[in-house]
Formats: sequence, structure tokens, C-alpha cells
Amino acid sequence: MADRVITLLIVDDHPVVRDGLRGMFTTEPGFEVLGEASGGVEGVACAMRLDPDVVLMDLRMPGGSGVDAIRELTRRGARTKVLVLTTYDTDSDTIPAIEAGATGYLLKDAPREELFTAVRAAADGRTVLSPAVASRLVCAVRSPTAPGGTRAEALSAREREVLGLVAKGTSNRRIAAELFISEATVKTHLTHIYGKLGVGDRAAAVAAGYERGILG
Repeated sequence: MADRVITLLIVDDHPVVRDGLRGMFTTEPGFEVLGEASGGVEGVACAMRLDPDVVLMDLRMPGGSGVDAIRELTRRGARTKVLVLTTYDTDSDTIPAIEAGATGYLLKDAPREELFTAVRAAADGRTVLSPAVASRLVCAVRSPTAPGGTRAEALSAREREVLGLVAKGTSNRRIAAELFISEATVKTHLTHIYGKLGVGDRAAAVAAGYERGILG
């Protein structure tokens, strides 16, 4: 695993940003930049053609928004993980991106090492949220009711354990090993957690967990 090279696609409408990111990852061992795109539509085409491990995706671009691109990659069942890298941390940007299927969300002022760590985590399928974005999500997940107006059900003790491990970025395989259960059981617990919290993925579940006091 230590010898694994993580492949990347950079999607941003600013050439200077693309050049900077390419230079940063090209000089860091363990990464390979496969290509660049200047908009969401081009980004989807490149991602489907190049099949990178991770796409670094800007959100607001003239050539198709990042959220639309993330949604399309999810719809097509792309293997690629999407790590949003943007200057925007407003609710109107963060929530749709996470709901569309982004694995992580970082701001462009993130330190170099934090970005490297985030890309490695995203490549492993672990949720990555910058502190500012996590705070935004926590504030946004205010409703104590699930979709449809019903009260959210309480999580079981085991579901709380699973959610706690998810919040630490633990993979399904490692959760299974740690709790002495199968991966299929972990997935079943996650399905129940999503349903009870009224969310659709790991990142939103973690945000809801913090907001509702399930996670400390």
C-alpha cells in the first residue's frame, strides 16, 4: 500500500490554479496527475476517459458547475472519488456538493500537507471535511425531523459505534474488523443510520451526528 501511486484529475477554470496544483502534486512522491479540465462538462469526460483515483473539483465554473459534474459522475457509477477544492464554504455550495456524492470538501487555503492527506483519504473512500466546512454542515443540519416530516429515530448502540468510526474516517473493512462483524453487516448498519438521520451518505451522516449530539 505504501508503494501505491494515487492518480489525479484537476478540474478548475483558472489556469494558474491548475498549474499550481499540478506542480504541487508532481513534486510530491505517491501522486500522478493524469490530466486537467477547465469546466464540469469537460471534467466528467476526462474522468470517464482517464479513470483517476481522485478528482480535485472546483465548484463554480463557466464550463459546467462542479456540483453538476459530481452528480453526473455519481449517476454514471464512476469509480473516481471527488474531492471538492474551492474558495466557497457557503451552505448553498457545501450541501449540494456533498449530497451530489463528493467524498470530501476542502477550501483552497488548506495547508499543503492537509491537501495531500485529504487526497490520500479520499482515494481510500474516506470522508474528508475541512473544519470550516464541517462547521457549516453541522449548522445546516438543523431539523430534528427526517424527510416527510417524521421524527428521526434514535440510533441503536451499535449504530452509534459505527457512526463514531465513520466520523474518524474508518473504512467499512476496518469497521468490520474492529467490531467483529461482517462488511455486509456494516453496510446494513449504515443504511439504517442514513434512514434514521434522513441523510444519503457518510459525510451527511457525520454532520448530522455532530449536530444532534450523537458524536462528541
